[in-house]
Amino acid sequence: MNVSILIIEDEEQLAHAIKELLKRQKLQADTVYDGRTGLEYAMQGNYDLIILDIMLPEMDGLTVLRELRYHHKNTPVLLLSAKSEIPDKIKGLDIGADDYVTKPFDAGELIARVKALCRRTELYQGEILSKDKLQLNKNTYELSYGNQSITLGAKEFQIMEYLMQNQGKIIPKNHIQDKIWGYDCDSEYNNVEVYISFLRKKLLAIHTNVQIKSVRGVGYKLEVDNDGSD
Repeated sequence: MNVSILIIEDEEQLAHAIKELLKRQKLQADTVYDGRTGLEYAMQGNYDLIILDIMLPEMDGLTVLRELRYHHKNTPVLLLSAKSEIPDKIKGLDIGADDYVTKPFDAGELIARVKALCRRTELYQGEILSKDKLQLNKNTYELSYGNQSITLGAKEFQIMEYLMQNQGKIIPKNHIQDKIWGYDCDSEYNNVEVYISFLRKKLLAIHTNVQIKSVRGVGYKLEVDNDGSD
């Protein structure tokens, strides 16, 4: 499961607590603390879910949500609001929020609602992803082709899962970087190239005809090589 979440919450202690809750569920999250920065991250990043507080400095949460929907950014949004903000919650749902949680909230409820939104948007897929006869087992991290299989490391698995979930699409290198390491991560940009190289070697090891093709200056895509040529 490879889900990336953006938390836009000005109470830094709460934001970090939510991030830790998600981390325990093996969900990656970035945190920002004002609406204007949150909108920038949401527009430029590649997130599967946004947890958005209504009351924010710089730009309030409803304005952030309105801007996202105006620009056709359809990332699911879970609103956080105080009990006194019921009219704002209703307005948020009208604008395009997908769900809301009232503060103070139970940790279990928050996680349940996050998972429900992920299921609703089909982020939680079957346990096996396939491309031609190549299969990726999401429980065991095994990549298999015919009767041959190989186990992937954590980052290798996340990148392969992302590529297989977006079959037929060219995935920009920076999208992979943001998705796997996080939008505000300090990891080296060439990490993507290094792990793509690892994956290519493992694909060769199991003799599959599925390859990770480079699209110069753009990114990568999965492709079936029917004639065996490079």
